[in-house]
Amino acid sequence: MNPGLTEEEMRRALFGAGEPVVQDNTPVVKKPRADTVITQSAKAAEKMKIAKAFTPRLKVTLRVGNEFEGQTHEIIYEADTLSTLLAEQEATRAARRKFRFVKVVSIESM
Repeated sequence: MNPGLTEEEMRRALFGAGEPVVQDNTPVVKKPRADTVITQSAKAAEKMKIAKAFTPRLKVTLRVGNEFEGQTHEIIYEADTLSTLLAEQEATRAARRKFRFVKVVSIESM
């Protein structure tokens, strides 16, 4: 490094000789065209309703209680998934909020 450089010369060498560039970060908003209208046919709307009506569900039956080898209750949890493992985890997590001992009895599709 040359010890004879001034501070201004070092700044120009590092950052350039020109003025600092100001960046404009405002997003460009496009207005929708008034003459374009998007419509959905009645058949397409009906298909959308039918497609959204079906949700995959599993029914998980649990045996729960607060005493070890004591009185137990049977509860049913409905999970909105097709994965039996995920349904079991969700049901167990929900049952552990109120009960200490949880045992999965069965998992059935609805």
